[in-house]
Amino acid sequence: MSSDTTVVHVTHEAVGKIGGIGAVLQGLFTCNSYLDKINRSIIIGPLFTIEGSVSERLGEDGEVLYSSIDGFVNTEYAQAFHKIENLFNTGIVYGRRTFVDEQTGITNSPEVLLIDVKYVNKGLVNEFKKRMFEEFGVQSLHYEHLWEYEQYIRLAPVAMAVLKAIGAATESTTVIAHEFMGMPTALAAILDQSCDYKTVFYAHEVATMRRIVEEHPGHDTMFYNVIEQAHEDKVYVNEVFGSQDSYFKHPLIEASKYCDCICAVGDYVLRELQFLGPEFERACIDIVYNGIPAYQISTADKLASKAKLQQYCANLLGYKPDYVFTHVTRLVRSKGLWRDLRVLEHIEKEFRKQGKTGVLFLLSTEVSRRRSSDIEKMESDYNWPVAHREGWPDLSGGEAGLYTAIQEFNARSRNIKIVFINQFGFEPRHCGRRMPEDMEFMDIRKGSDVEFGQSIYEPFGISQFEPLAFGGICVVSKVCGCSGFLQDVVDVDSIRNVILVDYTNLETQNSREIEDLLQIDRSVRNGIEANVSEKVAKEVIARLPQNESDIEGMIQTGFEIAKNMSWEAAVSNYLLVSLQKALDKQHSHTIIQT
Repeated sequence: MSSDTTVVHVTHEAVGKIGGIGAVLQGLFTCNSYLDKINRSIIIGPLFTIEGSVSERLGEDGEVLYSSIDGFVNTEYAQAFHKIENLFNTGIVYGRRTFVDEQTGITNSPEVLLIDVKYVNKGLVNEFKKRMFEEFGVQSLHYEHLWEYEQYIRLAPVAMAVLKAIGAATESTTVIAHEFMGMPTALAAILDQSCDYKTVFYAHEVATMRRIVEEHPGHDTMFYNVIEQAHEDKVYVNEVFGSQDSYFKHPLIEASKYCDCICAVGDYVLRELQFLGPEFERACIDIVYNGIPAYQISTADKLASKAKLQQYCANLLGYKPDYVFTHVTRLVRSKGLWRDLRVLEHIEKEFRKQGKTGVLFLLSTEVSRRRSSDIEKMESDYNWPVAHREGWPDLSGGEAGLYTAIQEFNARSRNIKIVFINQFGFEPRHCGRRMPEDMEFMDIRKGSDVEFGQSIYEPFGISQFEPLAFGGICVVSKVCGCSGFLQDVVDVDSIRNVILVDYTNLETQNSREIEDLLQIDRSVRNGIEANVSEKVAKEVIARLPQNESDIEGMIQTGFEIAKNMSWEAAVSNYLLVSLQKALDKQHSHTIIQT
């Protein structure tokens, strides 16, 4: 790569970490391999609100250099920004956001551009929509009533103008579209005849496929068997599941075939992309795994963190468990949380025989962080988080459904209890006075004996591998993208630290006809999950550390694996190779429909 390489990241997580893309940006911007090769990084996204003060525009770690919303100017680009604002009838916020890796001390402050697209000049936007239809077949007319679609279309032409204003429109500039949100800007870059931009679609998932997996009662058990057979039969998603054009994300994802390269974060994401249509079989698609944390700790460090978790359990439930199970995740269907309970049912029966005890700290919520005062009141009034009540500030609708299943489990189980912590931030100021005063979020990672991650759809899965370097056992669905990375760096059968769980194995299914595979429903999946969960429980019990020597060995092995799966490894071995392919592409500026 040349010394003036610029990478533009287009995402909805330009200011704050909302989900997986935010974690990826954190990993990239604090990775020496990335920083050594990429001269300039720019993050672009919509400005979601004009509420608040200028100091809040780019978040806690941001420095605002320009904001037309607030009349604040501290940049040489101000005059150019004014022209763009007048032309497009928009507002611009520009500055820098600082990313810090607290473990390594690496700090980086990429540029950030936020565009207020609410009142953008519709004539210019409509012209862009027309060109998207003519060149790429994207019919915005069907989706422009959906703001989640429309705002990213409006963002694109303004983003192109802003890149020129800040001197980032060069042949060494690569526009990375993070998911469907960034695709309109990538398409605008392809259409721009004045600059030979390179474009990359960063497929953190395939939204079309996620929807199918989540909505079909057979979930992953059905879907990945169907997709395997479809590949052999050379049929594609619209033929198997019907037209997907009604889903607003689908046409933008389908248009990723026009990008110079596609980065798929896992092996299954690659297969899902190829299932979109025959043209994706020919497209430049590289597997670009995400990285995972690789920090080394001692046995004493792990035991100290585990002791805090044990004490927290004692404060809440009156006993110190022998083993601590954890699951830190978003509260969405794709995470397959019911599978945790099924595995724990079998483990609990064995614990009764052994006289062992355990606790599962399930840290998940589907709403924003509750106020500390509300947490303390719930803790005082009815023993939160051991007990919950429906309605704000406690259980939301989805949380209430999960809590019902947890109550049933806890009523039947004697030796393992589940504590559902529906709150962001695993520390006393956010989780109440019964949490040990010196508890930090990293304690739930370091102190965990077992982390669950048995998702039905998981393009990669950074979170469920975070305890790996700390000697935790990671129980992960085989369809998770991280399983492919793991198998690239180690013989999985030779280690105790990871259990890959296969909920797609149809041992009793004779027919491989797609029509028959599509009939896999909840009852079939339930039968498979019942058998598999019992096997997983036996594996977990067999691998649980029995003494400090076991713990030390698992920490050493886990760290070595994590080091080979770190962001340094992921960026240098995968991402930079893919970016170089994009930079090497030569364009004729002639767009050919396929």
